[in-house]
Amino acid sequence: MRYILAIGAVLAAASASAQTTPPVTTPAAPAPAPVVAPAPPPPAPQFAPIPAPDYNTDAGWLCRPGRQDACAVDQNVTVIPATGKPKIVKFKADPAPTFDCFYVYPTVSLDPTPNSDLNIGPEEKQVAAAQAARFAAKCRVFAPMYRQVTLTALRDIMAGKASAADRKLAYLDVEAAWYNYLKRDNNGRGVVLIGHSQGAGILKQLLAQVIENDADMKRKLVAAYLIGTNVAVPPGADVGGDFKRTRLCKSMNQYGCVVSYVTFRADAPPPENSRFGKIADQPGMVAACTNPAALGGGKVVTDAILGAKGAGLASAPMGPWTTDNAPVTTSFVSVPGLISAECVSNGAFNYLAVTVNADPKDTRTDTIVGDVVVDGAVLKDWGLHLIDMPVEMGNLVTLSEYQAASWRGVPLPAPKK
Repeated sequence: MRYILAIGAVLAAASASAQTTPPVTTPAAPAPAPVVAPAPPPPAPQFAPIPAPDYNTDAGWLCRPGRQDACAVDQNVTVIPATGKPKIVKFKADPAPTFDCFYVYPTVSLDPTPNSDLNIGPEEKQVAAAQAARFAAKCRVFAPMYRQVTLTALRDIMAGKASAADRKLAYLDVEAAWYNYLKRDNNGRGVVLIGHSQGAGILKQLLAQVIENDADMKRKLVAAYLIGTNVAVPPGADVGGDFKRTRLCKSMNQYGCVVSYVTFRADAPPPENSRFGKIADQPGMVAACTNPAALGGGKVVTDAILGAKGAGLASAPMGPWTTDNAPVTTSFVSVPGLISAECVSNGAFNYLAVTVNADPKDTRTDTIVGDVVVDGAVLKDWGLHLIDMPVEMGNLVTLSEYQAASWRGVPLPAPKK
C-alpha cells in the first residue's frame, strides 16, 4: 500500500534533513545574541472545497453489485501445497448472495489535496481488488467513495507541517453512504461491515455513534471486521471501551459482534513506539485481538491469500514461490499450511502474531514479504500492516458466511478440521 511508503519516506527525509553547524572561530568578546521570537508556522495551504458525493448515482460508489467495477475483478488463486503440483482455483462470485458487505477502504489516495476527490483512481481500484472483491463469493459488496484524508496530508502531518485535512468530512461521507445504502438497497438484509486502517477507524466511529444507538440498524449487523485499527476493550472483557453493547466475536456462529486485530511477526513484536496494538488515549483499556481463524483462541494455521508479487510498493518484492521458480500467472497465491497466527499479549500490546512455518525440505518459499521497508530498513513499528487482511483473507470470507447464516437463523455445521 502506497501510503505506508509515503510515511516511511517522510521519516527517512526527516532524519536526513538534520543540519550540522560548521565550526567557527570564537571571538574574543562575543556580543550578546539578539533575542529573536520564533517565526510562526506557515498556515496550511487552502484548497477549493470538494463537492460532497451523491450516493444516489453510480459515481458515488467504488463498488456496487451488478456492475463491472473494482470488486468484479479476477480473483483466481494459484494454490501451492507443500507437496504436489501448484494448481489454479478459479473464483466464482455468488450469483444470489443472501447478505451484504459494506466496505470502507484504507488511506490510499494520492491526490495533492488534504482530502481526496471522488474520482476513482488506480489506487482505490487496487486496494478494493485486494481487500473487498473476494467477499463477492458470499455477499453483495457495497463500497462508497469518500473524501478520505490523503497520503499528501499524512506526509505533511508526519513532517510536522500544518494540514487542513478534515477527518470529520471523511466520516460524514461514509455515514451518508451508510444511510443511502439502508434506504436504497438493504431491504432488511444482514450486513457485514469491513474496513482496514482509516476505513476501519471510520466504521468504528459509525458503529459506536450511530449503529449501536439505533435498534433497527443493530438488528441488521451480522458483524464488523475492523482490521488494522485499535479497538479498546477492558482487559479480559469482550465489551466496553469503544463499544458499549457490541461484543467481540468469540465463535463462528456468533453474530452482531466485532472482529479486530493488528498484525506483527511472532519474532518481531511491536516496539514501544508502535501505534498499533495498544490504547494510549483510554487509561485502563487494551487493544482487542480476535483471530478470525480461531475466535476461541490458540495458534492455528490460517487460510492466507497473498498477492503473487508481494504487498505493494512499500514492501520488498516477493521472491520465487517455489525453488524451481515456476511462474505464477494469477494475481493471488494460497500456500496451505505455511502461515499460522495467534492473538498474544506482550506488555502493553495485544496483537495477532504471525509465524511462517518454514520447511526447507519442501519446494515452497520459507518466507513472505509484508514488512514496511524504507531504504532497505524495516519499519518495525508498522508490523505487517500491509498484509493485515491477506494473512486471514480466506478465514474472513468463510467467517462472514457462517455469521450470516446464524443471523438468518440457519447456522451452518462446524467446518471440518
